[in-house]
Amino acid sequence: MSEAFIYDAVRSPRGRGNAKGALNSVTAVDLSAQMVDALQERSCVDSHHIEDLIWGNVTQVGEQGGCLARATVLLSSLPDSVPGLSVNRFCASGLEAVNLAAADICAGATAALAGGVEMMSRVSIGSDGAAVAVDPRLAIGCAFVPQGISADLIATEFGFSRQDCDAYAVESQRRAALAWEEERFGRSVIPVRDINGLEILSHDEHMRPDTDMAGLAELNSSFTDIGTGTPGFDRVATLKYPHLERIDHVHHAGNSSGIVDGAAAVLVGSREFGGKSGLRPRARIRSFAKIGSEPTIMLTGPMPAAERALSRAGMNVGDIDLFEVNEAFAAVPLRFMQALNVDHDRLNVNGGAIAFGHPLGATGAMLLSTALDELERSGKSTALITLCVGGGMGVATIIERV
Repeated sequence: MSEAFIYDAVRSPRGRGNAKGALNSVTAVDLSAQMVDALQERSCVDSHHIEDLIWGNVTQVGEQGGCLARATVLLSSLPDSVPGLSVNRFCASGLEAVNLAAADICAGATAALAGGVEMMSRVSIGSDGAAVAVDPRLAIGCAFVPQGISADLIATEFGFSRQDCDAYAVESQRRAALAWEEERFGRSVIPVRDINGLEILSHDEHMRPDTDMAGLAELNSSFTDIGTGTPGFDRVATLKYPHLERIDHVHHAGNSSGIVDGAAAVLVGSREFGGKSGLRPRARIRSFAKIGSEPTIMLTGPMPAAERALSRAGMNVGDIDLFEVNEAFAAVPLRFMQALNVDHDRLNVNGGAIAFGHPLGATGAMLLSTALDELERSGKSTALITLCVGGGMGVATIIERV
C-alpha cells in the first residue's frame, strides 16, 4: 500500500466566537474556501490531482448545513470534478478528515485536501439538537452529562485541584503569547479577508496573555449550578461513579477552551504525487486511530487513542518528541500527562485551546499544523496529535517529519 504524506498545512487565525469577533461577518463556506485557495496557491499544485475535499464541521445546520465540503469546492478555485465529504466526529472532526484523506492515499488515491471549519459566532454550539442530549431514552440510558461536568468528573476522579487547573491555564497563555512573539506560526497562519478583499484578522484574537493565578481565582466555576441545582447532573455522574462522594467543580471560563471561529486545511498525497508536482513532503503520517470510551466521563479518549496509534506504528510514548493534546478543559491534558507519564515540556509547547480557543470542526487540523511547524522549528522528528471527543471517543494521529 502507498504511504500518505503531508505536503503543506495552513490555518486561519482564530477569531472570538461572538458578534464582536473579527470573523463574525465571514461565513463558514467563505472561510473554508479562503483556506483551500491559500493552500493551493502556495503549493502551486495542479488541482486536477485533488481527488477529494474532506472537511470537518460539527454543528451542521443553517449555513453550516448540507454538505459544506462540496459547497467549499464550488466556491473555491477547485474544479467541479473534486467531490466533497463533510465529517462530524465532534471535536476531532478536522483531524478525522486528515486521517480519512490519509486512508484514501494508502488505498491508491493521488492527493486530497482535508481540514475543517467552525464559525461559532454565527452557528451556535448545540443548535443541531443532538439526540444524546434531548432524547430521554438515550440520555438516561448512557447517563448523559454535559462536557463541563465530565471535565469536573475527571478532575475529581484523578485528583486535579482548582489550583492545578488554573496553573495549567496560566502556562498555556504564557506559551501561546511567546509563540506569537517569536513568530512560530508564521508558516501556517493565513490572514482572513472580507468580501472586499480587505484583511480583517491576522492574529489569534482570543488570547489573554496577562492571565495570572489571582485573576483566575476570582472566576466562579462554570458548572456548579447545573451540577448541584437543576437539572442536577452531579447526581447522574455519582450514580455512575458511586465511589465519589461529590463532584469538585474546578473548571471555569479561564481554564477551559474558548469559543472561537476558524478553519484549517491540509494537503495530503502520495509520494508519486509529490514527484509529479515538484513538491517535497513535510511529514509522513505514521499511523492514526480512533476509539470509543465511557460516555459519562467522556473526555478520557486521548489516552487509549494514543496507545492504539502508537501500537499501530510500532512505537512507544518515549519515541514521541512532541504531543498536541486539545485543551478542551485543563483536566484533559493533565490526565493525559498523568496517565502516559508525559512531561509538560513535550506537550502543547506553544500553548493550546485554553489560550487560542477551540473552533470545533477545525481544531484537529490546526493542532496538526502546529505540531508540524514546531517539529521543523525545533528540529525534532515525531509528534502525536490527539483530541477528546463528545459522547466518549478519542482520535490520534502520529506524524514524522521528512
